Amino acid sequence: MQLAGNSQSFHAASGEHLATHFQTNLETGLTAEDVANRYETYGRNELSVKPGKPAWLRFLLQFNQPLLYILLLAGAVKAFLGSWTNAAVIWGVTVINAIIGYVQEAKAEGAIASLAKAVTTETTVLRGGQMLRVQSQDLVPGDLVLLASGDKVPADLRLLKSRNLQVDESALTGESVPVEKAIAPLPIDTPLAERVNMAYAGSFVTFGQGTGLVVATAGATEVGQISQSMEQRVNLATPLTRKFAAFSRTLLYCILTLATLTFAIGLGQGESWEYMFEAAVALAVSAIPEGLPAVVTITLAIGVNRMARRNAIIRKLPAVEALGSATIICSDKTGTLTENQMTVQAIYAGVQTYRVSGSGYSPKGAIDLGDDLPETVETLADHLPDPLRECLVAGVLCNDSQLKQSGDYWTVVGDPTEGALLAAAAKADLHQTSMANLMPRLDSIPFESEYQYMATLHDACPRVVYVKGSVESILQRCAQAMTASGQLMPLDQSAVEQAVATMTAKGLRVLAFARKTVADHHHTLDHDDIQSDLVFLGLQGMIDPPRPEAIAAVHACQSAGIQVKMITGDHIATARAIAHRMGIQQSEQVVAFEGKQLVAMDDAQLAQAVTEGDVFARVAPAQKLRLVETLERKGNIVAMTGDGVNDAPALKQADIGIAMGKNGTEVAREAADMLLTDDNFASIEAAVEEGRTVYQNLRKAIAFLLPVNGGESMTILISALLARDLPILSLQVLWLNMINSLTMTVPLAFEPKSAGLMQQPPRNPSESLLTGKLLRRILAVSLFNWVLIFGIFEWAKTTTGDLAVARTMAIQALVAARIIYLLSISQLGLSLWRFLRRRSTTIPKAPILLAGIFGAVALQVAFSQWGLINTLFATAPLTWQQWLICLLPMLPMLPFAILVNWLDPR
Repeated sequence: MQLAGNSQSFHAASGEHLATHFQTNLETGLTAEDVANRYETYGRNELSVKPGKPAWLRFLLQFNQPLLYILLLAGAVKAFLGSWTNAAVIWGVTVINAIIGYVQEAKAEGAIASLAKAVTTETTVLRGGQMLRVQSQDLVPGDLVLLASGDKVPADLRLLKSRNLQVDESALTGESVPVEKAIAPLPIDTPLAERVNMAYAGSFVTFGQGTGLVVATAGATEVGQISQSMEQRVNLATPLTRKFAAFSRTLLYCILTLATLTFAIGLGQGESWEYMFEAAVALAVSAIPEGLPAVVTITLAIGVNRMARRNAIIRKLPAVEALGSATIICSDKTGTLTENQMTVQAIYAGVQTYRVSGSGYSPKGAIDLGDDLPETVETLADHLPDPLRECLVAGVLCNDSQLKQSGDYWTVVGDPTEGALLAAAAKADLHQTSMANLMPRLDSIPFESEYQYMATLHDACPRVVYVKGSVESILQRCAQAMTASGQLMPLDQSAVEQAVATMTAKGLRVLAFARKTVADHHHTLDHDDIQSDLVFLGLQGMIDPPRPEAIAAVHACQSAGIQVKMITGDHIATARAIAHRMGIQQSEQVVAFEGKQLVAMDDAQLAQAVTEGDVFARVAPAQKLRLVETLERKGNIVAMTGDGVNDAPALKQADIGIAMGKNGTEVAREAADMLLTDDNFASIEAAVEEGRTVYQNLRKAIAFLLPVNGGESMTILISALLARDLPILSLQVLWLNMINSLTMTVPLAFEPKSAGLMQQPPRNPSESLLTGKLLRRILAVSLFNWVLIFGIFEWAKTTTGDLAVARTMAIQALVAARIIYLLSISQLGLSLWRFLRRRSTTIPKAPILLAGIFGAVALQVAFSQWGLINTLFATAPLTWQQWLICLLPMLPMLPFAILVNWLDPR
């Protein structure tokens, strides 16, 4: 079996010829042994990943920062002046900065890339006569793949069956319009864009159904031959990181200007240029928060990993920030707010309603037939009233899904609604396999949202068509109904509508069923065949109960000032009932609108409707997009969930597009910013919580880092202008900003959420990075730090007469005060305060924060007591009396930090 050399001729061969070539049984597919053998031959169906930039180049790129240019230049000048020790330290700090940046960037990229790989694509195949869901990577040449609307084509396929199949091949051919597919062989010279009997890997099914034979996988596909890799770049840039970059550039220009003026003024006052150069470098280095970009990216990466642990996978990093400011969540109902375990609870047939017991897809349960059932029966199906039996049979035969049993647990392979129909029929001893053998399917019309029904043609005497779909689409095609005795009578549409209203008032989703007999020469089925003269069989009402955790999550979102709106294709009464049970309402009554109402509204009316509405039912794809656009025009940050092809435009338009990771289509996944691995609304609330926590921790990092830079730069500037000895040298500034600051700041990225985080209103996305309150905090703490550094330095210089000791004491005093300030803005400090005030009986563990503090203390001890560090950074060992004096600033910092927190609560 050779694959190479034939890739250009598959479209010219017949399906039967290719089946022989690939040794595939078109009725049952490959066996497990066939798959294993071919897997060894062809390997996994995945493209090799192109190697990224080499490690040495990525490391060198870490030096591509304006600040490091200044440090490298300063080191070169120091070396030129003969200060090789100072030059080595400055260059060493730049290398340390590059190493930190390289490591944290590699970890962040690796984390996001690994999460993206964790989201695998599944496809439906026919193997050993059974439909199976397998990972697309496990496909082998010769497999039979079943395609449906919304699927991503997993390999190159030669189509064998096509029912209104349309495929979007724009990524491969550039053709923006979906291609309608056929199955007949084509001339061998047919160009790629015109090979309508092929479906190529990476394209998307936008309409219809089909079956294809895998003819090429991995690098042998058309996509693989064009490019042997699909390079996936992880973008770590976000609006927030770009704000930081712009802020850093602005600050850099301001500081360089100020440093130049300081240098010039000092020279004008008669100071030596060596002294003023040292002052200018120290001023420039002290004012720029070198560690802040690293802290930002680390915090975002930690947020991404935390969300992943809570079943929300971030595909695009900006979504982390957007989630923190979301004001409205537009959620689908089925599977997201509900269990996605449909259960038929009521059947209306022959003007009688029957109750059905049981839950989920298990056949355990019964249909309540009242007193008409004999006490002992061998087969329940033989004693069903004709309309009830026909209604159940329609649900079994007009069905593309299957029930699978694993121990005591039953699952559905396919649509949950169809699974519920199979389970209901099984409770009456009407099983799918036996019914399919009794009345084999000849043809079908798959369900599409445009038509709102599915139909199947079966070989019987006479041949019969079964149709299931929405009540509206079925009733308009029916003229007669079946009586309890099986006779036909004129359809009483009002009675049916009353039965529908009764079911939907209980939150049941209602499907209608009908049949039509046709002549024996019918072998195919078209829409025209079922436009009229159908016989109404009955209704089946089912419910997908709300998830208990989703109910709690809705309440949590509402407490956080986030509105939750349900957008669904369900009947309006069903949607309203589920919304009421979940508490999705802004007033006493659930305000609901139907898609047909939205169509008739102008922009002003729609703007009012989206504000007042809680539920939007029977909504078309274009209306979903219009709803999102209207909400965004009103200034909302909108998160939109979806799982189908129809949802893709709205997912792209939304500020945060959220796709279902388990049951969502590939089209929806590609359009989304975030995936839910459990398809659960509670995971959205968890992601919002984590998004807010990320922003909260970033604000803490800013509030902690910038006051140190402010205090240092104010100290150096004033000392230089007054021609006094510098209280802190440029190398010592680098130690504080790079070593001490990172050790104490990174733990803030691991801080848990604050107690009232989800009771606060959403953050304004246009809010400045440095708010007025935050600026006042930074200025106040900067002034404290300036007084502290300057005061300790002057006192120590006067009492000891040793500049190295005075500078060392000033730095150690600053670090001691920083520890108190760090605790004051952390969750640990807040808990300690509440504990001391007897408002709490427990103190939470904060191992990472405590490790950061202990690490900083150990480094500062080495900073003053280790001879090598003394030589490199011009510090001096301290006596225990001097150490005690350095700890004294911790006392005034405590009430000062409490006052600042009261004025600007974190």
